[in-house]
Amino acid sequence: MAAPASPCGSPASDAESPSTGLDSSEPRTNCLDLWKEKNNRLVRQVKVAQGSGPSLRRLRLAQDTVEGFRELLHSLQGLPATVLVLRLELTVICNFLILKVSLAKSFSQDQAQDIQQGLERVLETQEQPGLRLERELLELWYAVLHTSSLVPELLPALHRLLGLQAALWLSTDRLGDLTLLLQTLNGSQDQRNLGTPGLTTGNSLPRSEGPQSGSHEELLLLLKSWTPPVEESNGPLILQDARSLRDAVLTAFAYSQGLQELTSGSLPRALSSLHEAASGLCSRALLVQVYTAVGTCLRKMGHPQSALLYLITALKEGSALGPPLLEASRLYRQLGDTAAELESLELLVEALSVVHTSEALPFLIEAELLLPPPDPASPLYCGTQGQAKHLLASRCLQTGRVDDAAEHYLDLLALLLDGLELRFSPPPCPPGPCVPELFLEAAAALIQAGRAQDALTVCEELLRRTSSLRPKMPRLSENVRKGTKGQPYCPLWVSATYLLEGQAWAKLEASKEAISDFSRCLELLFWAVPEGKGQASSCEQGCMSDVTLQQLRMAALISRGLEWIASGQDAKALQDFLLGVQMCPGHPDASFHLLRTLWRMDRRDEATAFWRQLEAQPELPQEDASQSLPLYLEICLSWIRPPDRKTFLEKFQMSSLESCDL
Repeated sequence: MAAPASPCGSPASDAESPSTGLDSSEPRTNCLDLWKEKNNRLVRQVKVAQGSGPSLRRLRLAQDTVEGFRELLHSLQGLPATVLVLRLELTVICNFLILKVSLAKSFSQDQAQDIQQGLERVLETQEQPGLRLERELLELWYAVLHTSSLVPELLPALHRLLGLQAALWLSTDRLGDLTLLLQTLNGSQDQRNLGTPGLTTGNSLPRSEGPQSGSHEELLLLLKSWTPPVEESNGPLILQDARSLRDAVLTAFAYSQGLQELTSGSLPRALSSLHEAASGLCSRALLVQVYTAVGTCLRKMGHPQSALLYLITALKEGSALGPPLLEASRLYRQLGDTAAELESLELLVEALSVVHTSEALPFLIEAELLLPPPDPASPLYCGTQGQAKHLLASRCLQTGRVDDAAEHYLDLLALLLDGLELRFSPPPCPPGPCVPELFLEAAAALIQAGRAQDALTVCEELLRRTSSLRPKMPRLSENVRKGTKGQPYCPLWVSATYLLEGQAWAKLEASKEAISDFSRCLELLFWAVPEGKGQASSCEQGCMSDVTLQQLRMAALISRGLEWIASGQDAKALQDFLLGVQMCPGHPDASFHLLRTLWRMDRRDEATAFWRQLEAQPELPQEDASQSLPLYLEICLSWIRPPDRKTFLEKFQMSSLESCDL
C-alpha cells in the first residue's frame, strides 16, 4: 500500500532517506521547517481559543485545532523515523493528546495507541527496518528508556510523552505500571548521569502485579524525584511542558491518596498526603477541596480550631462553597454550637441553589482531570440542594426548632414536586432517606409544630401517590379470615403514614378518626409485611430492620391505647398496652402505660406484680436501639413518652410500700 505523501511533495516511502541518524536533505529540512511553523501556528490558535471564554466558538476553534494536529501528525508519520523528524513528531503527538484529552475531559484507549505509536517510532531508529514490534506499553517504555544510543535531543519530548503516560495510568488506576515506569526512568537517568551505557532492548522487564505493585509512598517519592529536562528555547511550541504534567500527576495522586487514607481512618498519613497536594499544582477549585479535606482530617484528630482555620481559608479560595460549608456544619455540631451548625447548613442550601456559570478551563492536563468522579460516600460530597435542605430540616427537627423544621420540610417537598413526577416504586436509593420517608418526616415536623391539619394534607398526598401499592382492605380481611398464606406486600412507610395520620387526628381531638387510622396501620403492619422482606425494594429494606418494625408496631398500639383511654374505654386500652409490652418487652414507655392503666382500673395486685417483674429485668440499651430508627419514628415515640412518669412512679412506690405495711 502506498504511503501518504507529505504536503511538500516528498513521498513518505522515499528510499533515498536513511532510516536512522540526522537527515541533511535540504527539501526534507524545508518540509520540517514548514511543519514546525504549522505546529506553532496551531499552538497559538489554541491559546487564542483559550482566551475567548466559554463559548461555542471557542469549542469549535479547539476542535478544528485538534484536526489540524491530527493531519500534521499523519504527515510526519509518513516519513522515516529520524532524530530531526522525531523531535517534531513527538512534540506534535503531545500537543495533539493534551488538547484532545482536555476537550474530552478524560483519557481513552485511543490515547494509549497514540503513545504506543510514538514509542515504536523512536525504536525504529534502533530496530531493523520492517521489524514488526509486538510489545505492550510498559515494555516499549523500558526499551526506549534503556536505549544506549538515545540522543539528548529527544529527551524533552519523551519526558512530555511520559507525563501523558503517567496521567493516563493514574486516571485508570494502573498504579503498579506507573511505579515500574518511574523506577525504569530513575534507573535510566542514573546511568546517563554516571556516563554508563544503557541496557539493551533485549533485557527483560519485571511484570506489574497491578495497582498494588510498590507502596504508595514509593510512588509519591518517585514522582517527586522525577526531574524533567529543560525545554529547548528554539524548539517547536508546546501546549504543556513535562514539569507541569509531572506536577499535575503528583498533585492528583497525593490528593486521591489523602482522601483514601482519610476514609480508611489513617489520619496522620492522610494529613501528610493532603499537605503534599496543597503544595502542588492546584487550581483554586481543587485547593478548596484539599483545604476542606485537611479540615475534616484535623476535626477527626481532635483539633477543631485548626480545622476551622482551614475551612475559612477554603471558603475564601473560590466559589465552590458546598464542601467547606458542609464540613463546617459537622465541626460546629461536634462542638455543640447548634446555632452555628444550622447557619452553616442554611448557607450550604443557598450555595447549592446558585447556578454557577462554567469557567473556561485551560486546554491543559490538570489534576482535576485525573481524579475520579465524586463518590457519595466521600466526606467531601455535599450532594444536591434537596439533600442539603433535608439535612437542614432534619437537624432543626432533632434540635427542637420545630417551626423552622416544618417550613424547611415544606420547602423541600415543594422542591421535589416542582416539575417532577415522583415514583414510589423506588429504585435503589442513594444514601439517606427515600422520598416517602421525607413525606413522613415532614408530617412529623408539622405535627410537632402544632400544624396537624397541614400534616394530614401531607399524609393524604403520600397515600394518594401510593394507592397502587396498598392492598385493598376487603381482600386483606378475606385473606386473614381464610388463613391464606402469603399476604399481599405493603411497603412499611404506607403503614407509617397511617400512624402519623392517626397522630394528627389525635392532636385535633378526633378520637374516632385517630383510632381508625391506628387500626389500619396495625392491620397492615401485622399482615401485609412479608417475612424475610423478600419483596421489599432496596430503599425499603434500608429502613425495615426488625427493631424498626417492632418499634413501629409498639408505637401504633400505645397510640391507639391512649385514644381508647381518652374515649373512656380502659379495657381496650389495657389490651393494646399489653400487646405493646409483648411486642417490645422491657420498653419503659410501653411498660409504664400498662402499669398506670392497671393501677387506674384498681387492679393493684396485678400492677404490683408487674412492677416487681420489671425491677427484676436487666435494663435494656434503649438509646442504642433508637439511634438506628428512622427520624419520623423517633418523633412518634417521643409522643407516647409520658411526661409525668417520675411523679406517678413515686406515688406508686409509696402506695405499694403502704400496702406492704398493712
